[in-house]
Amino acid sequence: MKKLLTTLSISTLVVFATVGCSKTEQGAGIGAAIGALAGQAIGGDTGATLIGAGAGALVGGAVGNSQEDN
Repeated sequence: MKKLLTTLSISTLVVFATVGCSKTEQGAGIGAAIGALAGQAIGGDTGATLIGAGAGALVGGAVGNSQEDN
């Protein structure tokens, strides 16, 4: 039950954090989160997590920016 409550709380915070953001900002935020998770899973240390978050933010921002132009 505690795990479910934590998951729901984090999901709610993410939804409210992206309200009012442009697609570029949303893409960068989502990309950073996914990149950080992937970096931690692959590298298993803080450096890999930070590199993954940075790369994910760049890619996510670029994808969001391309969607804004349409």
